[in-house]
Amino acid sequence: MSIGLGVLLLVAGAIVFWALHFNIGFVNDNALGIILMIAGALTIILSLLLNAQNNRSKHVEERTYNT
Repeated sequence: MSIGLGVLLLVAGAIVFWALHFNIGFVNDNALGIILMIAGALTIILSLLLNAQNNRSKHVEERTYNT
């Protein structure tokens, strides 16, 4: 799910940076696109790191049977 969010942020940032040109007084559209792309890249990197960390953990199950 986090990788999908990262890709979505990357695509939205690329669209804002290269395709859209709008005038908002307090936000530069190029800066907003770069911020969204950086946020998307960081989201993908963090989700991959957390996923790799979860794969290294070991779970041990001990069962005892009463006779």
